Amino acid sequence: MKTGAATISREHSRYPALLLQRLRVDAPPELSALGNLDLLALPKTALFCSARCPGNVILPTYDQAAKWRDAGRCVISGFHSPVERECLQILLRGDTPVILCPARGMLERLPAQWAIATAGGRMLLLSCFPDTARRVTTELAARRNEFVAALADEVYIAHATAGGQVAGLTNRLRTWEVPIGGEIESMKLTG
Repeated sequence: MKTGAATISREHSRYPALLLQRLRVDAPPELSALGNLDLLALPKTALFCSARCPGNVILPTYDQAAKWRDAGRCVISGFHSPVERECLQILLRGDTPVILCPARGMLERLPAQWAIATAGGRMLLLSCFPDTARRVTTELAARRNEFVAALADEVYIAHATAGGQVAGLTNRLRTWEVPIGGEIESMKLTG
């Protein structure tokens, strides 16, 4: 399915106010959106997991994704790391609303499962990058992660590699007073 994404400028009534509030002048001037824009109004849990993840974190994270699915919680993520991608599969097996934010411009074609979820009104693809950004880079992934975090009402960090992008994001989250759960919260409580 070839996408027909809509463009949402900062002046548009559907542009998320949290982006302007949290990112201020760094808020993207435009967003590309495909799917149900009403999902932006739902309480959202952001999911982050570093690409390199210890085995003891994987199953509890999949269990958490199943809990969100069963509760109907809206989950937002780039769904890029292996654990995040598997969580997306778990979420798409139910009716959970999902917001997927690629670290690039809008996709030209959607995988069949995404197309079905988008057509069914329970998935939104949301990009803060121009269509000319075709390849995922470390810089784009970092900007995407900040974008996802800025849209979230709470964050679940399954695993953050020390010194990595996800770990670096926690300071911004604390500044924004976004509740953080998962491994980071466990480390804070025990360490």
